[in-house]
Amino acid sequence: MGTEDNRESMEAYMRNQFSFYGIRTPERNAALKDFVKQYGDPPLQELPSVTKLLWDEPERECQYAALHLLSRQVKKLTLDHLPLLEELIVKKSWWDTIDGIAPNLAGIIFLKHGDGGYPERWISSEHIWLNRSAILYQLKYKDKTDEHRLFGYIRKKQDSKEFFIQKAIGWALREYSKTNPETVEDFIANEDLAPLSEREGMKHINKIRG
Repeated sequence: MGTEDNRESMEAYMRNQFSFYGIRTPERNAALKDFVKQYGDPPLQELPSVTKLLWDEPERECQYAALHLLSRQVKKLTLDHLPLLEELIVKKSWWDTIDGIAPNLAGIIFLKHGDGGYPERWISSEHIWLNRSAILYQLKYKDKTDEHRLFGYIRKKQDSKEFFIQKAIGWALREYSKTNPETVEDFIANEDLAPLSEREGMKHINKIRG
C-alpha cells in the first residue's frame, strides 16, 4: 500500500523525525475503516493496551492509527484515560500527534468530566508538548472557553522562544477570536506577544475587517 516515493516525502515533511510506511491519509483511512468494519473497535478495557502497542511501532502511521481508534470511542473516555493521553503526548512527540490529542481527545474529556488538574500541570511543565497541549485543548470550545484560563496560560508562555509554543498561542487566539474577536484583539494589543503569535492571533480579525 505504501510506496518508496511517498515514504521519502512524508519523512522529509516531518523533518525525518519518524519512519513511515509511505501510506497516504486517504489510503490509511480506508484501510482503518475496513479493519473496523471487519473486526470492530477494540473493547474499551483493551483500548489502552492496543494504543500502546501501536505507539511503540516505529512507523508513524501506527501512531495515527492509534489516535483514530481512540477518537472513535472518545465519548466513552474518562479521567481514567488521562494518564494514557499524557503518556502519548510526551512519547514520540511532534505537532501531528499533539494537535490530535489536545483538542480532540483531552479537551473533550475535560469538558465532560473535569480536568483533574492536568492542564495546570501541563502548562507548568518543562516539556514543550505538554505546554502546547495546555494551550490548545480548548481550541474547539467556542463559547465554552475558559477565557481566564486561556489568557493566563498564554501569559505564562508568551516569552517562550519555541516555535511550536508561539504558533500554538497564535492558533488558540485565532480560534477564540471567531467567538469573541473584541476580547482577543484587546488581549493582543495589551500583551507583549511574539510577532508570530500576534500575526496568527489576528488573522481572523483582519479577515473579517476586509
